[in-house]
Amino acid sequence: MDGATVIAKSLSAQGIEYVFGIVGIPVMEIAVACQQEGIRYVGMRNEQAASYAASAIGYLTNRPGACLVVSGPGLVHALAGMSNAKENCWPMVVIGGSSDRNQEQMGAFQELPQVEAARPYCKFSARPNQIEDIPFYFEKAVRSSIQGRPGVAYIDIPGDLIRGCVEDETDIRWSPRAPPRHLTCAPTSNIQAAVKLLMSAKRPLVIVGKGAAYARSEDIIRTFIETTGLPCLPTPMGKGIISDEHRQCVSAARSKVLQRSDVILLVGSRLNWMLHFGLPPRFDKNVQFIHIDVCAEELGNNVPVNVALNGDITMVMEQLVEEIRGTSFRCLDYNKSTWWKELINKVEENKKKTQLMIDSSGEPMNFYKMYHEISGMIPDDCIIVNEGANTMDIGRTMLLNKLPRHRLDAGTFGTMGVGSGFAIAAALVEQNEAVKQNRVPSRVVCVQGDSAFGFGGMEIETASRYRLPIIFIVANNNGIYNGLDEMSWDEIISNTKPNDLPVVLPPVSLDPGVKYEQLMQAVSGSGYSVITVDELRSCFEKCLKNKSRPCLLHVHIESTSGRKPQEFDWLTKAKL
Repeated sequence: MDGATVIAKSLSAQGIEYVFGIVGIPVMEIAVACQQEGIRYVGMRNEQAASYAASAIGYLTNRPGACLVVSGPGLVHALAGMSNAKENCWPMVVIGGSSDRNQEQMGAFQELPQVEAARPYCKFSARPNQIEDIPFYFEKAVRSSIQGRPGVAYIDIPGDLIRGCVEDETDIRWSPRAPPRHLTCAPTSNIQAAVKLLMSAKRPLVIVGKGAAYARSEDIIRTFIETTGLPCLPTPMGKGIISDEHRQCVSAARSKVLQRSDVILLVGSRLNWMLHFGLPPRFDKNVQFIHIDVCAEELGNNVPVNVALNGDITMVMEQLVEEIRGTSFRCLDYNKSTWWKELINKVEENKKKTQLMIDSSGEPMNFYKMYHEISGMIPDDCIIVNEGANTMDIGRTMLLNKLPRHRLDAGTFGTMGVGSGFAIAAALVEQNEAVKQNRVPSRVVCVQGDSAFGFGGMEIETASRYRLPIIFIVANNNGIYNGLDEMSWDEIISNTKPNDLPVVLPPVSLDPGVKYEQLMQAVSGSGYSVITVDELRSCFEKCLKNKSRPCLLHVHIESTSGRKPQEFDWLTKAKL
C-alpha cells in the first residue's frame, strides 16, 4: 500500500468527508486516493480560499475539514485560513506536502521548515517519519482539533512518504476514530452562584456567541431565554441561536443594552474586540459577568469574571435551567418591567432611523435599501455569507437569521476574502445534508463588497464547476469603505498621466467601470447588473429559480453610501 492511500484511508477512518486544495508536486496522488476512498475532494483556485472553506466545514459540521496544499508557497498561502480558524476556534486539519527526507537542508524544491512555520497557528503540528505511523498522526491531529477549544492541526508529509510503499500492511499502525469532544459540567456551587447573581440583577442581559452555535446549544438556550424572560444579544455569528425576529432579541438596541446592563451572562463568546473588551465606555464600569466557556484560560480575560462556568455550553445551560426551575426565580416581565420598556423604546427608535435610511435611498441604491429588498426575498432557511467593510457592518443588522449556523462572516479575526470559500463549503454541506435528510437544500447567498469579492473572486469558477447554486451579490460602491463616482473617476483618469495615478488616485478607490457580472458569465453562470430596485427584485427572483449553477448580482451602490450615525463604532475610526 502506498503512502497516498494510507493517508486517504486515515482521513476516512477519522470521519473526514471534505478535502479542499490545489494539487501539484508532491500531493497529486493524495487527492486521487481520497476520491477513491469516497472523500469529497474540491479543487479550489487559491490555497487561501481552500483553507477558508476547510475551516468553515469544521464550524458547520463539528468535524474538521481538511486542506491539502503543496510545499512551500502552498502552505504559506494556507496560513491565512489556519490563523483564521485558530482565532475563530474552529477545527481544521491541514496536510502539507514537503520535500523528500533525504533532501533536507540541500535547497530542495520549495523547501521550507513547514512544521515550525505552521506551529504558531496550530494546536498540533508534526511530521511522520515513516508510512506505518501516518494513521497515528492523523488520529492525534483530529483529536487535538476537536477536544477542548477547537483549533487547527497540521501534518507535514514528505514526498518520498507519499510515493513510498509498505510491503506488509500489518505493519501499519491503524488508529480508531478520534472520539467526539468530551463534555463537562460546571461545579454546582458555581451554578448556584450564577443564578443568585442573575436573580439580583436589575438590568440583566444574555450574550450568545458562535461558540454556542458550534456547541449546538440553541434549544436549551432558547428554553433558558424564554423561561427567564431575559433580553438576548447575539454576536454576528451567534445570530439565529435566538431568531432575530424573537421579541427578546435586542440586536437593534446593541449599544444601549451593553452600556446599561448590570449583570451579563456570556454564553460562548469572548470579551475581545468584538465586545469591546468588556470595558467602559461601552459597558457600565460596575457590570458583573457570568461567563460560560469550554476553555478555562478564557475566563477572566480582560476583565474579572464574577462567576466562572467552565464546561460544555449545552450541559452548563441545562444546569442553569434546572437550577432556575428549582428556585424562586422570577421571570422578567416583557410587558411590565422597566428594563424591557427601556430596551423596547430603543429598539423602536433605532428601527425608525434605519427606515429613514431606506426611504432616503435614490439611484444607485444605498446599502440599506439593497439589504431591505434582499431580506424581503431570501428564504427563511437561507445561509448568509457576508463580508466587506460597510457591506458586512450594515448586513449584520439588515439580514435576519432565524436559524443557528446560518451566518458566516469575517469573524473574530476580521478576515477579508473568506466569503467565496465559506459559501462553497456551506453549499457543499447543505447539498450533502439535504440528500441524507431527503429534503430540498437551503440556498446560500454570499453578499460581498467589491473589495472583498476581489480577494477570492475566481472561486466563482469553482462554484460553477461543482454546480453549486450559490447566489453571489457584489455590493459595488467603487472602493473600500467608499469610492469615487464615475464622473469623478473619469475626470482624474483623463487629467492625470498614467505614471502619476498611484500618487493621485485615493487609496480606497476601485475602478467603477468593472463589470463583475461578466465574470460570472465567463464561467458559465448567470450574471446581472443591477441599478434600480425593480431590477434587483427581478434579477434576484431569477437567481432563486436557478438551482443548477451559481449566479451573480452586481448591485451598484451609491459611492459614498455608509452606515447611519452610530453611538459607538465597532472600531476606532480612521481619519479619512
